[in-house]
Amino acid sequence: MSRPGQGGGEQLVLTELPEAVQQAVAATRERVAALHAELTRYELVVWTAGNVSERVPSEEVELFVIKPSGVSYDELTPASMVVCTLDGAKIADGTPDALTPSSDTAAHAYVYQHMPEVGGVVHTHSTYATAWAARHEPIPCVITMMADEFGGEIPVGPFALIGDDSIGRGIVQTLRESRSRAVLMAGHGPFTIGKDAREAVKAAVMCEDVARTVHIARQLGEPKPIAQSDVDSLYERYQNVYGQRADDAKEQQ
Repeated sequence: MSRPGQGGGEQLVLTELPEAVQQAVAATRERVAALHAELTRYELVVWTAGNVSERVPSEEVELFVIKPSGVSYDELTPASMVVCTLDGAKIADGTPDALTPSSDTAAHAYVYQHMPEVGGVVHTHSTYATAWAARHEPIPCVITMMADEFGGEIPVGPFALIGDDSIGRGIVQTLRESRSRAVLMAGHGPFTIGKDAREAVKAAVMCEDVARTVHIARQLGEPKPIAQSDVDSLYERYQNVYGQRADDAKEQQ
């Protein structure tokens, strides 16, 4: 189930993997391709910047799907989504060899390797969140929506260059100390995580929204922080009570 890779190692071949894995990859490619449209819909990206990835749900092999590098959003299709192992290496996934994965692939891969609970990762350069990152400043928890979604402030991760897993290390290091599903990588921009790609995209949308709101609030005066006890209460309610629960949905069927 492998062939010689470009780096001299063995490369997995998608069509030689078990049928269940191939089906899981196909479904993941569909989801990831579709979710990239949400980044443009909410104006979180420009040109070809930004990316969504999702872990392939399989116990047989560890893979994730990510956007190809430098490809326009209106040209993305499920078939063009790149499939990688958790060390960031592209497998023989049916795409041309010249179609390389996102330049942020090493960061995504590191997150998946070291945070097994994470099923989706998103990176954008959304304007307001990136402005906070440019100041190396966390977004303070001053509105209830932040407490609901992020459980407190949105923290800042260390500055790191693209090219290896340094950004991934900074993401993991920062988010392990926080309930937040978003981190502002200093001088770079936001990365968000979730149980799947859709949840990570939601966190990216919410991150930009609160970054903008708090920025505007600061133009009018100093925003007032929410007491930690209230933050905890809001977070608990939103994460465990708000919305439709799976058991409730079953009862209504």
